[in-house]
Amino acid sequence: MWDLWRKPDGNNLESFTIITTEPNELMRPIHDRMPVILRREDEEQWLAVSGARFEIARSILKPYAADQMDAHEVSTFVNKPENDTAECIQPVSGSETLTPQLSLL
Repeated sequence: MWDLWRKPDGNNLESFTIITTEPNELMRPIHDRMPVILRREDEEQWLAVSGARFEIARSILKPYAADQMDAHEVSTFVNKPENDTAECIQPVSGSETLTPQLSLL
């Protein structure tokens, strides 16, 4: 979810929300929650739920299938917002400081 609104001082503010859910089997050892990742077949229904009952929208907000994801460790280089490069997701091993990284298959 994303929004653009005008602050009282007249400046625009862009904001967004990341909806989280319980972790799947792959994510559980890494963290106690994970972002909701919509399956392609759920995208249209999600976009059409504005007038729907909460139960319909909630049925889409579930953990992504663990067998459709992969995880590998990455450098702590990823921990700095100014580091916005592909290096953030490069697998590392050995004596480097590590941070978990997930990707969709």
